[in-house]
Amino acid sequence: MRNRLSFEKSPYLLQHKENPVDWYPWCEEAFEKAALEGKPVFLSIGYSTCHWCHVMAHESFEDEEVAAILNRGYVSIKLDREERPDIDAVYMSACQAMTGSGGWPLTIIMTPGQKPFFAGTYFPKKSCYGNPGLVDILNEILRLWHYHKDVLIQNSEQLTAAIQPKQTGKITSPQKELLKKAYRFLQKQFDPKWGGFGHAPKFPSPHNLLFLMQYWQKEAQPLALSMAETTLQAMANGGIHDQIGGGFSRYSTDNMWLIPHFEKMLYDNALLIWSYLKAYQITGTPNYSSIASRTADYILRELTDEQGGFYCGQDADSDGTEGSYYAFTPMEICSILGELDGTIFCRQYGISETGNFEGNSIPNRIGLTGHEWSHKDQWLKKLYDYRLKRATLHKDRKILLSWNSWAIIALAKAGAILENNHYLDAAKKAQHFIQRVLTDKHQRLYVRFCDGEAACMGNLEDYAVYALALLELYEITFQTEYLAEAILRAEQILRFFKDPEAGGYYMNSSDAKQLISRPKELYDGALPSGNSVTAMVFQKLSFLTGAHKWQKAAREQLEYCASQIYDAPSSSTFALLAMANALYPHKELLCVCREGVPEDLKSNQALMLYHEISILVKTAENAANLAELAPFTAAYPIPSKGCLYYLCEQNACKPPVNKISQLLHIILN
Repeated sequence: MRNRLSFEKSPYLLQHKENPVDWYPWCEEAFEKAALEGKPVFLSIGYSTCHWCHVMAHESFEDEEVAAILNRGYVSIKLDREERPDIDAVYMSACQAMTGSGGWPLTIIMTPGQKPFFAGTYFPKKSCYGNPGLVDILNEILRLWHYHKDVLIQNSEQLTAAIQPKQTGKITSPQKELLKKAYRFLQKQFDPKWGGFGHAPKFPSPHNLLFLMQYWQKEAQPLALSMAETTLQAMANGGIHDQIGGGFSRYSTDNMWLIPHFEKMLYDNALLIWSYLKAYQITGTPNYSSIASRTADYILRELTDEQGGFYCGQDADSDGTEGSYYAFTPMEICSILGELDGTIFCRQYGISETGNFEGNSIPNRIGLTGHEWSHKDQWLKKLYDYRLKRATLHKDRKILLSWNSWAIIALAKAGAILENNHYLDAAKKAQHFIQRVLTDKHQRLYVRFCDGEAACMGNLEDYAVYALALLELYEITFQTEYLAEAILRAEQILRFFKDPEAGGYYMNSSDAKQLISRPKELYDGALPSGNSVTAMVFQKLSFLTGAHKWQKAAREQLEYCASQIYDAPSSSTFALLAMANALYPHKELLCVCREGVPEDLKSNQALMLYHEISILVKTAENAANLAELAPFTAAYPIPSKGCLYYLCEQNACKPPVNKISQLLHIILN
């Protein structure tokens, strides 16, 4: 018999619609029922491509014994963290405060007033090896709830007080020393043999790599670039990189990036495209551009909705087994490619009789010589097609606004740097999807679209990353409508998310239904935080528009970031990217033409992106609109023919030039 989750759109919630547990989605009805019946609330948070979420579901939530305890003594709520990252952030902070760590599945037990008194992650059904099982936990808490409810309520009050946002540190101006401290910390954590930082499990953390490459650009520190390159090369060679189909898995379970946790997420792949493109710009190494292209192709092939949006990701499990979709035996390879080509492939991709993963082999290039196969090779396509027929991966078809915005940024960059309009067109189409489907009649944003429904009020990261994506599209296409909407989203951030007292920006909006805590995040975890991205958005707008409003907003946000991360700046490397733009010399360029964007500017766009030059293009057609968005441009006359280039740096402008070659001479010397 199906439960209430049958009426939801989330793929994660629908995975639990047949559970014997009497699940509620997050709703007032559930908490009203708990209050009326005097029961604690059991909250389980996860996402559809989470392997250990599946394990706990099979062991416990599909089990009649566990369901009987939950249905008798609790009101049970199932939540998709990707739909409601604001709720997840509140209770993850509670778990971290209580246990010192966190993760998914996230298990919370709380009062009907939504205040938690127990938190953890995965629990097996039964206790074993000294670790508590879910059945024992649930029974013990029911006993305590019956006999010592006052103690649990007191604990919930204390924990709720502990997770309230706190202002730490005094106002601090951005300073290069913060970047240096972050670089030194990453240097200490760096694995010189296999790349990455710290020990397994290893995560790609693309924002750390982007920071290191930018630090090399600003400080000419060769080790910074070496750390980034070593990591990018090691990941590209490892099993974390899908050698057959392109794209990267979530993380590696070992130090050498060989055995991944096989789920593939949109945001990881988007940020890795950006990272490999940056490495390609710096070094000119063709392999980096190839990997960026393969990863972009993976997104367009596997994760793209026909309307233009991008799906969340693909599961780690296929047919109930983790990773079997990606692993092969030599016999399989030879049966597909033939004995000769199959043997060559096995030798070049580490496919052996002994295997490297549960008796099978994950294709990889670790320590192997010889050229890897082109991703356009017909034999590689044969393996890909065979793999599609051999097993099926669950695909989370939610379309999340913030994750789509990261993909727009990556694909727009790929279009410009790789000179491939196919990628840029995909980025534009996705932006149009957001504008058409994930925007309401009041011009506010939704978190997600799924199965024909847009839902959940947008959070800070939705507005901030989307604004950054719009700015990226403007800086590549010079279409003023992108700049206009970016300014609109930035203004909404100021209006709905700002903390006027302590600084920074809250995760959820001021007109959203408030939770027991209003989270304010700056830590750059798997994704850069909303506050870090907001700093970059404001900084870019200050350069592009020259408006005092955005200069002030950027200054205040960078001061807030500097104050909060002073003791551990490596925890917010994306914020440091924005900070570096303010601390080091920066160039702004205004191109004034009678007609459209000059072809010689387009042909040198990759170079401009590499040097992070903020560019505005004024034409007779867009002059009025641009004057509203960037008022200073009104003072620059349109020439009777040709173009004039006005280049400024650190509040000082150079004489205008009328040829791109003259401009490049100034930039490069």
